Amino acid sequence: MASAAEGDVGAVAELATVLRWGFQNLSLNKLATSLGASEQALRLIISIFLGYPLALFYRHYLFYKDSYLIHLFHTFTGLSIAYYNFGNQLYHSLLCVVLQFLILRLMGRTITAVLTTFCFQMAYLLAGYYYTATGNYDIKWTMPHCVLTLKLIGLAIDYYDGGKDQKSLSSEQQKYAIRHVPSLLEVAGFSYFYGAFLVGPQFSVNHYMKLVQGQLTDLPGKIPNSTVPALRRLSLGLIYLVGYTLLSQYITEDYLLTDDYENHSFWFRCLYMLVWGKVVLYKYVACWLVTEGVCILTGLGFHGLDELGRAKWDTCANMKVWLFETDPRFTGTIASFNINTNAWVARYFFKRLKFLGNKQLSQGLSLLFLSLWHGLHSGYLVCFQMEFLIVIVERQAASLIQDSPALSSLASIRVLQPLYYLVQQTIHWLFMGYSMTAFCLFTWDKWLKVYKSVYFLGHVFFLSLLFILPYVRKAMVPRKEKLKKME
Repeated sequence: MASAAEGDVGAVAELATVLRWGFQNLSLNKLATSLGASEQALRLIISIFLGYPLALFYRHYLFYKDSYLIHLFHTFTGLSIAYYNFGNQLYHSLLCVVLQFLILRLMGRTITAVLTTFCFQMAYLLAGYYYTATGNYDIKWTMPHCVLTLKLIGLAIDYYDGGKDQKSLSSEQQKYAIRHVPSLLEVAGFSYFYGAFLVGPQFSVNHYMKLVQGQLTDLPGKIPNSTVPALRRLSLGLIYLVGYTLLSQYITEDYLLTDDYENHSFWFRCLYMLVWGKVVLYKYVACWLVTEGVCILTGLGFHGLDELGRAKWDTCANMKVWLFETDPRFTGTIASFNINTNAWVARYFFKRLKFLGNKQLSQGLSLLFLSLWHGLHSGYLVCFQMEFLIVIVERQAASLIQDSPALSSLASIRVLQPLYYLVQQTIHWLFMGYSMTAFCLFTWDKWLKVYKSVYFLGHVFFLSLLFILPYVRKAMVPRKEKLKKME
């Protein structure tokens, strides 16, 4: 009788657990639907905001505690967030972290360890893309895994640099080189830090260890005075999040594929692409600003003091918002957007290709790497190919205007500056939207349909300029100026 009763109690408890789980998912699903988002997207947003209470707990109870407790806290919270979002698929990240630790320990500070890390981590990520990718934007375990991949590759390179003679390293490499031998707990804490596990930003092991050791504070011996700077970034992130939530209901990439879009005039199609290209970036801006606030709150964002003795909190800044909103150049947007990822590619990939002796080749290979890192869809490749082309043309045009007396005089007319700015911004965001079309539509049949509807305007415009500008330069730049340039 007792065993039967115990069995009944166990069955009831199990049923209650299942029902509770069902109701939680049902309410979350309803909330997501009412907000016009997917349940996975809502889980992601909740997880990002969870960083704030976790950061407050860390500040008040763990900031100057033993290192192993902090590593455990970061590992446990990061794994919990991974489980909440991706369930048992968290084993992908766990496997790669453990294997990376073994690579460092077994292969040591060797180029073999670096190459093994790069090949294994990238192959694992690309295999994940291959088996999970669809024709839509899906939030799956591969999303945080691409962030983790860069972390672990950077870890291997910094560990390799740590075994070299300091005189053979650049000042930047000396800053990031790992001199000690990281433990498994350190690697796990670094990998799963809750403020950056899901969407970044990138940071080095050395910077993470400064956080663990209580060095990242503007008030030595006390917790950092970073609450107000963190709240500023949070507030700004919320503005972008609300803006994107409201605007994305009416301005979507799906509309680009409709007959209604195609039946509108050419100028309407271009204008819609321009506006959509701006709005679609707001979701990334919002996430990065909110996570930056978490990093600032913990102290990870501390970047020393400026010349006036004021604390700087921009180490983990992935966005320069003012530059992003006001700069009319493509290079300005690149410099203001996803800053830490771009810095990672420059530090660990672009500069390591110096032996090629060709800056443009190194830049092209870096963009190819970024394309593969984002995924296997053709749209990524087309987007970064457009970025490469646009940057080359923009630099040629800027150089031409600077070196040509006639164009330089024309560009300096103050009364025409607002007109120049408006034209530049229009071109800038039109072709940013054009590039983002391929990035967001993924597959060739989708982005090709949209590009056909605007007659491949971006490719025609910039390829034409690429061939025309050298002849314009010959005609408009005096020979004396050309000789000075060569000298």
